[in-house]
Amino acid sequence: MSIVFCKTMGDQPISHLTLAENPAVTEPPSKRAKFANMPSAILEEQDEQQQQQQQQQQQLQQKQRPNGVLSRKTSSSNSSVVSSRYNNRIVLTTYPGQSVADPISLEWGAADPQERGPIIVSRSDESFKRRNAIGAHGGSYSFYNALAIAAGDLARDFRPNFTNTQPTFDFPQQPAWGDPKKIVSMDPFGNDVVKHFGKYMDEGLDVRPTIAVTRATMRVSEISESLRHGRVSVDGSVVLNQAGDVRVTKVAVEPVWYLPGVAERFGVEESTLRRALFEHTGGSYPELITRTDLNVFLPPIGGLTVYIFGPPEKVSDPNAKLALRIHDECNGSDVFQSDICTCRPYLAFGIEEAIKEAQNGGSGVVIYFRKEGRALGEVVKYLVYNARKRGGDTADKYFQRTENVAGVRDMRFQALMPDILHWLGITKIDRMLSMSNMKHDAIVEQGIPIYERIPIPDEMIPADSRVEIDAKINAGYFTTGATYTEEELKKVEGRGWQGWEDATH
Repeated sequence: MSIVFCKTMGDQPISHLTLAENPAVTEPPSKRAKFANMPSAILEEQDEQQQQQQQQQQQLQQKQRPNGVLSRKTSSSNSSVVSSRYNNRIVLTTYPGQSVADPISLEWGAADPQERGPIIVSRSDESFKRRNAIGAHGGSYSFYNALAIAAGDLARDFRPNFTNTQPTFDFPQQPAWGDPKKIVSMDPFGNDVVKHFGKYMDEGLDVRPTIAVTRATMRVSEISESLRHGRVSVDGSVVLNQAGDVRVTKVAVEPVWYLPGVAERFGVEESTLRRALFEHTGGSYPELITRTDLNVFLPPIGGLTVYIFGPPEKVSDPNAKLALRIHDECNGSDVFQSDICTCRPYLAFGIEEAIKEAQNGGSGVVIYFRKEGRALGEVVKYLVYNARKRGGDTADKYFQRTENVAGVRDMRFQALMPDILHWLGITKIDRMLSMSNMKHDAIVEQGIPIYERIPIPDEMIPADSRVEIDAKINAGYFTTGATYTEEELKKVEGRGWQGWEDATH
């Protein structure tokens, strides 16, 4: 087996010092001298005996199973399975100037998609040397893709058939698509790669979409209730029937980061961002360090979904009023309707107001970001819940409980959030269905004015979530109602766990 570690600048062999400093190089210290003295630009370790064993095992396996099907349950066949799906050369990282590093030109911020170029991230044989980005397609699901290949359920060189997958609405190109400072966390041309980059696909390169646009009908129980109470009505266009079926255009977006732009948004050096991403993902992406010529990274995180009520062309129409809800994922409340927070009620309120705006001739938009538990994750969130309920669940300690467990109160970092607004062509927001000062400030700082902010109605706030909402108002959330002092926050207390220990489970 050949293990490719790295390459130094030019044709000089890598030095002991470089090995020690380069986090992408992980070979045992006893072998460093051997690698340092090799004259080749790419450092390799050949193990002829292991290769022969693999070949013998593969031949034996083929004799035993002529149809080529490999058993997942036979551990002795592992080497044969690996050999059948990969060549014997493992490339841990690459460097600029190598023969295996000839990236397709990628000019982030170019208004012409042909000048901008496609995003190539696949390590398949045809695309490997032409890669111009780091990471993998699929966001947080990229690891399931790898698992499917390992299990033999998916061919490693599978190419999708994109017939009839084109967007159901062709969003018109906006000026921000060609501005490298306006959009830094998504690919503005990722919605129709067949149209934009079909010639590269014809050449055998693995180009994939990072945006999908479709149509759907949705039903939310709160909207059905609103129909019964007359707050919304059936119009046959947006709300289709008395059951509460609502017509919606949906846009799914996977994250694509332009690293120089992301670093600028956060006010840090790009080198600092790259090092942090490398170190704190277990060293999973060494090319963040070794390939400074690659400026685009597809991170393994969740993306977002846009829900558009009314004609999608009105979203970018400056003459049409726009109601917008920016919502960050909360599985416990959004799906299972836990009453410890206001997430589900505010989401339902946002959907209702978006529908009303669309029925009034404007546009309603709800954007759902995968940032569970303020991007701290659900495990951390539940640990915080335990600390709150066991330690006295009062509003004055709300953020402290989170900081004690997570070290920070919020990791959603709304600085990247406005990119989707720029992509949609939103230039102003008439009614912002959010109380968050962080979301408000991030949008306004990107040059998008907000004319009216709409808080969640008091009657929609569950009793146990007063702790959350009152603490947030005290910390800067917008409100048209009462605010509390620190002393008053101590008296805002959530429901305890009384009676749980006696319950039959």
